[in-house]
Amino acid sequence: MKLLDHFWHSGDFLFRWRSYFPVLLLPAFLMALADSPLGVGPGGWARAWQMGCLLVSLSGLAVRVLTVGTAPAGTSERSTTDPRASTLTTTGTYSIVRHPLYLGNSLIVLGLACFPGAWYLPVMVVLASLLYHERIAAREERFLEERFGDEFKRWADAVPALMPSFARYQPPTVTFRWQRVLGREFHALFVIGAGFFALDIGRRALLSGRLSFDPFWTAVVAVAGVVFVALMAIKKSTTLLKAE
Repeated sequence: MKLLDHFWHSGDFLFRWRSYFPVLLLPAFLMALADSPLGVGPGGWARAWQMGCLLVSLSGLAVRVLTVGTAPAGTSERSTTDPRASTLTTTGTYSIVRHPLYLGNSLIVLGLACFPGAWYLPVMVVLASLLYHERIAAREERFLEERFGDEFKRWADAVPALMPSFARYQPPTVTFRWQRVLGREFHALFVIGAGFFALDIGRRALLSGRLSFDPFWTAVVAVAGVVFVALMAIKKSTTLLKAE
């Protein structure tokens, strides 16, 4: 197999399993939690650091919300086996970066990686994210080039892959649809809430040797859990969240 073909083949594998592959970073997270310089208590600068990490992850969620909410029907789908694109989206977030959903995912994971306070974990996560998303993006871009030809090439030549160029921004051509966002992004919200809650429990347990719960992160995961269950029930039993 040619090296370039292997590059696309590995991207296809990662694309299919992209929801689960980040679990491989779990050992690095556990090591960083054990090395956390933040201590057990939530006071002082430690809490400020945690809030900053949460804001980074929420900024990634915001990127996803803007992208999903203004994407035309038949684009920005969640399928891991059947990539689809009824049109080539080149406005909104897609006018400043070619892969805004992967940028949003990277920011979510970066916020989680910064939480323990160990300097090496964010570095590892950023490098792994770049390698991981580069392969998936190459696979998707091959599909888009085959689907849209010169139209894709002109867009790809003008818009960067993962580092946004805000000077190129063009307003989206689709009205923002909350139904689509609420029907899809409650998964990401729960991942953020549960992720920070689990990291805080792990950090406290590894540093103190006992299980304890921070009231703030407990409240965060409780709210995220209620939202997740409520929207999942609405999505399964009604058509309120069907935007297309």
